Amino acid sequence: MSELAEKLAKLKEKAESQLKESGVSKIDTALVDDLVSRMRLIVSNKDAILVSGTDPKELETVRKNFVVKKLGVDDKGKGEAAIKKVAEKMSGIKQKNRVAFYYMVQKELGK
Repeated sequence: MSELAEKLAKLKEKAESQLKESGVSKIDTALVDDLVSRMRLIVSNKDAILVSGTDPKELETVRKNFVVKKLGVDDKGKGEAAIKKVAEKMSGIKQKNRVAFYYMVQKELGK
């Protein structure tokens, strides 16, 4: 297995673990796989694969770059509410995995 494949596998494993820890009982593995594959270019950057659930600037970046650009949800209030809810659900996790965070935001928005 290549180094990239190993890093992506670890990213997926951590995401699934955090999803379970956050109360997600039925994980859509196809969605997790899609989100993991989107992280190929940043998987080596530890800071980039984590989300700070308390940093307003970081959460606004998630809204603009993921909620608006990737999911097509332009309603700012709706996007912010989904992100806030996920941040609260994951509040007990110190280093929030970006794949798990995005997964939960996407599900929260019904996408």
